[in-house]
Amino acid sequence: MYEKLSVFEDKLIQLENDLSNIQIINDSKLYQQKAIEHAELEPIVLKYREYKKTLDTLNENKELIKEKLDDEFRELVKEEISESEKKLEILENDLKILLIPKDKNDNKNVIMEIRAGAGGDEAALFAGVLYRQYTRYAERSGFKVETISTNEIGIGGFKEAVFMIIGNGAYSRLKFESGVHRVQRVPETESGGRIHTSTATVAVLPEIDDVEVEINQSEIRFDVFRASGNGGQCVNTTDSAVRLTHIPTGIVISCQDEKSQLRNKEKAMKLLRAKLYDLKLQEQNEQESEQRSSQIGTGDRSERIRTYNYPQGRVTDHRINFTTHKIDAINDGDLNEIIDALIAYDQTQKISNIDKTN
Repeated sequence: MYEKLSVFEDKLIQLENDLSNIQIINDSKLYQQKAIEHAELEPIVLKYREYKKTLDTLNENKELIKEKLDDEFRELVKEEISESEKKLEILENDLKILLIPKDKNDNKNVIMEIRAGAGGDEAALFAGVLYRQYTRYAERSGFKVETISTNEIGIGGFKEAVFMIIGNGAYSRLKFESGVHRVQRVPETESGGRIHTSTATVAVLPEIDDVEVEINQSEIRFDVFRASGNGGQCVNTTDSAVRLTHIPTGIVISCQDEKSQLRNKEKAMKLLRAKLYDLKLQEQNEQESEQRSSQIGTGDRSERIRTYNYPQGRVTDHRINFTTHKIDAINDGDLNEIIDALIAYDQTQKISNIDKTN
């Protein structure tokens, strides 16, 4: 595998020459494209050069130790060989991580949908907990939250909440949150103290650009209506709400959180592009079932991925057998421990796939 990396090194040298070419410098679009390629390749090549240098040192010392050496110098060479071998092992793992195919959506903003599942009002209350959990995570991470639509039940819960989390790398951090989240707790409305089990579903979609998904405007029906619920007098007295129907797929999206009909329409179109892109990905995943089964980010949306057990203060992610007893911190958006564990697991699986093909 590592011999193949010399191709990357040659490509990086070529890109460095291109970036100093006056004709390319004057073509801003081409220059930007070359600069992005350079930025993606440079970490791999620098790590590869370090690997080669360490390997050369190891081989030199292995040849040296074959010669007649005094005891003190021989021990010194042995130590250097041991250090080089340990360093090579670390560098090999680093290279494998760098060679994992990049998800082109990782740096994008996220559209999240949270829907109450089984459990009536308790499920809606749990959906509200998840909504606050992810918005708090966004705040902690320096991301911005923008609401697309909500359907509240009036006692602090949601039948549905759709919102964007805006920030570089938001999708890379949250893409493994899709699936069914289960809660086990005593509802506030339960007088007998019995533990109930309820669910809510979470969908995480990358924000998709216009050019990535082509939409035929003639296949969309737009309806406008008067917004209802919270939002102020202006919202409730104008036809600012928008309902979008994508005729070929039957996808229906309503957006009423903005006072402007145009802004509601823009948000609805963003959500439609993300949903159409997601449908396309799901079709690809079904065709590539073997690859799908080895990755945690492309699983069945109906899969139960996590349980929040309040009596035990426990949160368990079933995909990676990860358990923590910091349920209050997690509900307050402190998700990094779980997210880091999911990313590490995903990298391990992908490294294993790289090893199998080499």
